[in-house]
Amino acid sequence: MVDHLANTEINSQRIAAVENCFGASGQPLAVPGRVLLGEGILTKECRKKPKPRIFFLFNDILVYGSIVINKRKYNSQHIIPLEDVTLETLPDTLQMKNRWMIKTSKKSFVVSAASLTERKEWISHLEECIRHLLSKTGRQPSTEHAAPWIPDKATDICMRCTQTKFSTLTRRHHCRKCGFVVCGDCSRQRFLMPRLSPKPLRVCNLCYRQLLAEQKKEAEADCRHTEQYRSAIPGYEPSSGDDSDKSDDYKVDRWPADTEFYTSEVSWSSFHS
Repeated sequence: MVDHLANTEINSQRIAAVENCFGASGQPLAVPGRVLLGEGILTKECRKKPKPRIFFLFNDILVYGSIVINKRKYNSQHIIPLEDVTLETLPDTLQMKNRWMIKTSKKSFVVSAASLTERKEWISHLEECIRHLLSKTGRQPSTEHAAPWIPDKATDICMRCTQTKFSTLTRRHHCRKCGFVVCGDCSRQRFLMPRLSPKPLRVCNLCYRQLLAEQKKEAEADCRHTEQYRSAIPGYEPSSGDDSDKSDDYKVDRWPADTEFYTSEVSWSSFHS
């Protein structure tokens, strides 16, 4: 079907219609070989509450945005390369049914369809496009994914210290590494994660400690490789100077870092019961 539609006038018209709906705020979508395969409204689990979003599936990208006027005007356009996408089916909750997660290296989020059949069709078409792209490029499926943000209403207390209770004055924050809802005291640190952003991002104390340990481990490995390389050079005498950095120790938090909220069958309301 993709080959049949690739250079047709109807495909060009459909893509132009999508571009027109996003207007000047959206990016151009028409490129050679790109085909619009389908579209539909899915419910996206956002930080505050679930919201309807328009989704467009192309043979190489997934585009979604906010609905201003259905079929006429959309904004907040997001473009996701399908080569970076991994899908995970999720169990139903009391609030949301027919759920699955769209995981990428920069952002992961949960969506739900109006029916089980619709979910199966979306996942089937997405997986087929992903398989075709990976086969075409020779790439392996992505293994690094950003953590999805736990919705604000999932908990009334900090998910790290389990002591601070959120209120109008005590804000909720999200760790960009684990996605947990945390208080300000438990997320004062910033860490540079180039895969997610060129700027240092907010992380919880536990993730900060883990990231520092990983960074130190990588630095030590690089140092060993450098020393091995230098020792292989005839006549090289290493410096006797010893410069070492030692990271600060932080209190170990009580909340397990590897808790899989989205794959658990426990409802949100049961977290602190």
